[in-house]
Amino acid sequence: MIKNIVLGAFIFISGFFSAQMTAMSGAEAKAFVAKVSSETQEIKTLQSDFTQTKKMDFLDKSIVTYGKMSLKSPNMLSWKYTKPYQYSIVFKEGKIFINDQGKKSSVDAKSKTFEKINKLIVGSSNGKMFSDPEFTVSYYKNGNFNVAKFTPKSAQLLKYIKQIELHFPKNQSTVSQVNMTEASGDTTNIVFKNTKINAAIAASEFSL
Repeated sequence: MIKNIVLGAFIFISGFFSAQMTAMSGAEAKAFVAKVSSETQEIKTLQSDFTQTKKMDFLDKSIVTYGKMSLKSPNMLSWKYTKPYQYSIVFKEGKIFINDQGKKSSVDAKSKTFEKINKLIVGSSNGKMFSDPEFTVSYYKNGNFNVAKFTPKSAQLLKYIKQIELHFPKNQSTVSQVNMTEASGDTTNIVFKNTKINAAIAASEFSL
């Protein structure tokens, strides 16, 4: 369960990777990275509702869940699934805290794949994701979106993730959609809406 939640949570914030998508030139990619990195420096908090759709090989129907994501700089992140079940996961103080419908637990995130995942999610709010040494990044575009595609470098991370695509609407520096393909071939799509930037977030959002 935790693997699905954490991998599904990649992080952040729409349009699909269509046949019309073309690779950016070196100059375009450099300008895109510079713009996002500069503008996201001002983000201290971020909140968004999300819809997650997971397609698994052995299931005929996709699994659709709904919830709320909250992020507070520099490294606090909360994912709370509210429908059709209640499941919360919070990254803070180098640990992962979990509340599975009332059953609480914690996991040391240091030196684990989850720590790398958390780092990339948080990085998507401040532009640092583009320089993450764990991933090779390539850049694409179409009429509506800029897309950054992340491919893991390490064999450890490749056991879980094949690639991650972050979709940025044109003229916007926050992610509106995430498409992820796991090593198994299963896919996760997360669409964010009602995003709030730099609004106050209650401390309770990061407590379970």
